[in-house]
Amino acid sequence: MANTVSILCVDDEQDMEMLITQQFRKNIRSKEFNFIFAQNGIQALEQLDKNPDVCLILSDINMPEMDGLTFLSKLKDRKNAEIKTVMVSAYGDMENIRTAMNRGAFDFITKPINFDDMEITIAKTIEEINQYKKFRKDQDNLISIQKDLSIAYDIQQSMLPKKFPAFPDRTDFDLHGIVQPAKTVGGDLYDYFLIDEDHLFFMVGDVSDKGISAALFMAITKSLINTNFLSDAHPDMVNEISKINRALSANNTSMMFVTIFVCILDLKTGIVNYVDGGHERPLIMRGGKKVEVYKKITGLPICVDADFPYKQFQFKIEPGDSIILYTDGLEDAKNPADERRTIQPSIEILESLEPNRTPEQINAVLLKEVNNYIDTADQFDDITILTVNYYG
Repeated sequence: MANTVSILCVDDEQDMEMLITQQFRKNIRSKEFNFIFAQNGIQALEQLDKNPDVCLILSDINMPEMDGLTFLSKLKDRKNAEIKTVMVSAYGDMENIRTAMNRGAFDFITKPINFDDMEITIAKTIEEINQYKKFRKDQDNLISIQKDLSIAYDIQQSMLPKKFPAFPDRTDFDLHGIVQPAKTVGGDLYDYFLIDEDHLFFMVGDVSDKGISAALFMAITKSLINTNFLSDAHPDMVNEISKINRALSANNTSMMFVTIFVCILDLKTGIVNYVDGGHERPLIMRGGKKVEVYKKITGLPICVDADFPYKQFQFKIEPGDSIILYTDGLEDAKNPADERRTIQPSIEILESLEPNRTPEQINAVLLKEVNNYIDTADQFDDITILTVNYYG
């Protein structure tokens, strides 16, 4: 009887039960309807306690012991929005019918009862009940999804390093990273750690998709990068990236890919070895003043070609220089007029900054400016910024 509609009929007229049963005998026989009867409001409340599956009530107004209006008030106190009540009363009793509607009745039928009208009213009321149930189900599903997304966000954020200052005992460098997802969770990632006392690993990546699927791919990518580069005291960048590429390319039925820019900075010499996987060009702020858009030698994103021959390249920074890695959300952001931002505003902001800004201050200024540019438009892509200041 999972699809049976339970209807409570409340009326003190002795022949009402017989008339209802006769009129809806086919519906009762097919188990479409299950009628439950009560002769006044007190009995009706008892029947509701015994039959919690009741979703539709046909109630007379003028009844002994507890009339329909009082019963309706008691029913309202139960705060069960899934139950709809149709009041039944004489046509001349419009004042009570109006009161019943004000107290929450869904509809009314006048006596003498026109059963064709009753059938139409019952069908309409059941449709409303079903619509409300669907709404509640969709609402519950949405709440569940939102809770899952909130948990996923917490898990994803916990995977990103957040301790700043990251290395408070070091005076030869400082760094800061920040991610602003376009959705609750996203596909951008960054990481950093000391391979040894003289070599700093840092990277930024961007998964091709957005949302939950990108977040899962991001988590796998970050785990592989972390595991591979920490497992060797002297990691071979090309070998490690190639292994990660093959691992992520295997069974990649979703055809997702990841752009990455991976660096190892020699803290004694300022030499930066890097492997590029189709990522945005880094910004290098020379001496805290002039900004250079580094013309890197690029490679394919991870997962495009499992056997792609990645290569390692290098550039050099001097004490006082800063490296800013970012994802395309910084330059591809659009304003309410649908105009692309480009990277030029970021360059101008960096060159206007006072010297000796910390990485955290640099990132905060860049993120604030891009958010001001987006304004009321939708942020359609994740934004990640990782800034490293080298002091030598």
